[in-house]
Amino acid sequence: MNNVKSAFIEIPMEQQAIEFEQVTVRPSEFKKKEEAPLSVQKIRLSDIEKAPGANRDISKVIQSFPGVGSTVSFRNDIIVRGGGPGESRFYLDGIEIPNLNHFATQGASGGPVGIINPDFIESVDFYSVAFPANRGNALSGVFDFKQKSGNREQTNYRAVVDASELALTLDGPLGDRSSYLFSVRRSYLQFLFDAIGLPFLPTFNDYQFKSETVFDQKNRLVILSLGALDQNRLNLGIANPTEDQQYILNYLPESDQWNYMIGAAYTHFRGKSFQTFVLSRNMLHNESFKYLNNDDSDAANKIQDYVYQEIENKFRFENTWRDRGFKVTFGGGLEYVKYNNSTYQELYLNNNLFIKDYESDLQFFKWGLFGQISKPVLKDRLTLSFGLRTDANNLSHSMAKLPEQLSPRFAASYILTKNLNLNISLGRFYQLPAYTTLGYRDVSGDFINKSNNLTYIAADHLIGGIEIITGVDSRIAVEAFYKRYSNYPFSVSDSISLASRGGDFGTIGDEEVVSTGKGRAYGLEISGLYHFLGDLTGIYAYTFVRSEFQNAAGEYIPSSWDSRHILTITMTKPFQDNWQVGTKWRFVGGLPYTPYDLEKTALVQAWNTQGRPFQDYARFNASRLNNFLQLDVRVDKTYNFSRWSLLVY
Repeated sequence: MNNVKSAFIEIPMEQQAIEFEQVTVRPSEFKKKEEAPLSVQKIRLSDIEKAPGANRDISKVIQSFPGVGSTVSFRNDIIVRGGGPGESRFYLDGIEIPNLNHFATQGASGGPVGIINPDFIESVDFYSVAFPANRGNALSGVFDFKQKSGNREQTNYRAVVDASELALTLDGPLGDRSSYLFSVRRSYLQFLFDAIGLPFLPTFNDYQFKSETVFDQKNRLVILSLGALDQNRLNLGIANPTEDQQYILNYLPESDQWNYMIGAAYTHFRGKSFQTFVLSRNMLHNESFKYLNNDDSDAANKIQDYVYQEIENKFRFENTWRDRGFKVTFGGGLEYVKYNNSTYQELYLNNNLFIKDYESDLQFFKWGLFGQISKPVLKDRLTLSFGLRTDANNLSHSMAKLPEQLSPRFAASYILTKNLNLNISLGRFYQLPAYTTLGYRDVSGDFINKSNNLTYIAADHLIGGIEIITGVDSRIAVEAFYKRYSNYPFSVSDSISLASRGGDFGTIGDEEVVSTGKGRAYGLEISGLYHFLGDLTGIYAYTFVRSEFQNAAGEYIPSSWDSRHILTITMTKPFQDNWQVGTKWRFVGGLPYTPYDLEKTALVQAWNTQGRPFQDYARFNASRLNNFLQLDVRVDKTYNFSRWSLLVY
């Protein structure tokens, strides 16, 4: 909110007649949801807008929260409680979006830059356990983004120039009953990278649109669209490249990627219930190509050339009913999926050159049913919630039966004293393997993973915790968690679980696998939010986590996300004349890594297939990197004028 922008806030309330002489209203930072009394973090616009080191990127802000790990500093992989980067799902105003980042890793979720414009975001609910039953196909995290509504009185403009991009945002009225939000962004990284001599030149563009129409008090329609266009080219114009520059030029492919989502959510309100109908379509197109020594004048130099497309058409119905303390939600969904793949890639396997050359065209339906009931009892001191979900598809007989994927979940929260809550949650959750894995063909042209009886990945969660409320806007929370994985895709060629892949660019999962992988992740989280010394805000989060998956011998070894210790401390303080200073200090324990296979790497024929060293999977994750420390400092200054404002940081 500022002096040139009106803010519209919707506050739903239930009618109740009471008599009183005086009332004091103080908002709570820690409103709970019945379905998820613990492991839910709410992220507000202010947390995103001025977060130190985040550069207005929601994914970077998420990494400051309890239980969230990260890989290298230039990627936005979301690692929730030791799970892989492909185990989370994202919703925008109740409509699922497939990607959260530009230059997304196909088969996972990471990338270097977030797609969502933070100017649109009102808040984000982040679930790391106890996912609501209406949110499926996730093993580790669910993110519910809620966008602002457009201004209903006048059109506003906002221009942003930050460290990597230019952005323009508009919002305003569309007639008497509608409003809109629209933004476009374009990066200028390619110019910066060229100026400082980096060997790659990325360019990303995106748009975001929302319209909201309130027909009357009982009917509302929201239309959304989100899209991105990304391109990465090699900087072949570098004169006399250094050894490091030439190394990157020799192995890094060039790529083109674009994606979009368009959807609508219609909500009808009744006396004690409301119904929501959601219809959406999303598509991801990904191309990557590489030539030996970057010489494309001869087709024989081709090392890699692939084109992937993922298309999803979705419908979901939800009914939510409240009466006499009960909250009941039920519904179902249907999806039509199309996956296309054309792949050419040279590999070196079993001491021989191997050509992966196939095309794939996959079409199938997915469907699911869900229901959840919640109720406070014992004079509202104990809140109970039970949910059930099941999913299936017609891709194979092993995944077509709804009873085989029954996903129960239970949560309870007990108010022990005024300022002390006890919470527990448990459940089983399922997720479909990546389309790259489902659509893989072997040298005979067969869907080999279908023949291998590939099925849904399962994860059992058990979480318990306490919450101490030390003030209206201050608290301490302690949670212990345990996750057990089964049916994880296990690589036949490398004898490792795919749970440890997805932290690099490109694609994962396009290989032969079997659904035999098992794993576990467990640990402890301690977090706190404090407001002290007037207006100094402090947030700290410590996580101890172990993440392990079985190897071919059935032994548990560290996964690629086994950071063990994560500590983040964030402090912000406003000063007079619209100044604000923020700092963030982050410690991440060293991640495991796999030593190189020097003998294989020394073979010229092997090296030419990928241009960099080969990992020795017989010693998978046998070594560990050094601990990682990062300090971010941000200083903001806001200038307010009669009809506009300027923020400099």
